[in-house]
Amino acid sequence: HEWEQLNTQKPLWMRSAGDVTHEEYSAFYKAVTNDWEDHLSVKHFSVEGQLEFRSVLFTPKRAAFDMFESAKKKANSIKLYVRRVFIMDDCADLMPEYLSFVKGVVDSEDLPLNISRESLQHNKILKVIRKNLVKKCLEMFNEIAERKEDFTKFYENFAKNLKLGIHEDATNRNKLAELLRYHSTKSGEEMTSLKDYVSRMKEGQTGIYYITGESKRVVEHAPFMEKLKAKGLEVLFMVDPIDEYAVQQL
Repeated sequence: HEWEQLNTQKPLWMRSAGDVTHEEYSAFYKAVTNDWEDHLSVKHFSVEGQLEFRSVLFTPKRAAFDMFESAKKKANSIKLYVRRVFIMDDCADLMPEYLSFVKGVVDSEDLPLNISRESLQHNKILKVIRKNLVKKCLEMFNEIAERKEDFTKFYENFAKNLKLGIHEDATNRNKLAELLRYHSTKSGEEMTSLKDYVSRMKEGQTGIYYITGESKRVVEHAPFMEKLKAKGLEVLFMVDPIDEYAVQQL
């Protein structure tokens, strides 16, 4: 008898990113996530050097309706493979909680195949993988930020996650802050970034002015707003309850 191998196809993440079409990413994303919609953005990369792994990460178009309900919540949506062998899809230490909406796969060349959940918690290799995944997620979000329409959609769905990240992730706080957007007294219908706010600051202005409240309408008509407007000072409207926590960390 001659043996014939039937599964000659390489897993998508083993291929070079330049060789994978949008349709292939789309089909892979839907298979991995059971989402019926296309993804919003993809990041396909490999890390080589002291340790080796490959990964494909996706940002979905919309947040899962139960994203913040902890009873149902899986730790994250990343499937962990070791040398092409599937290990688990709920490894809590692969991603910080605020990035639990990012989907995808990670395939490590260095982890042992028979690794247990307990030993994963203290695994140095996993810590390095996690650090790289977070870095790549932030790169992916910055790429989305260059596409105005996509970023509006992204922000509507995942602003809370970014703000939670500012609260939880001291290392990446400044990078996350660059992604925040707020309505202000000068931004009209658009939202402004903190960087753009700073670029418009009046000479001699040393701080960023903001007001918190339950809605844009309420804060716009707050009693002391007229004084600040008369002085020509721009004020950011922070109307999400998590904003107060996030901004205290900045």
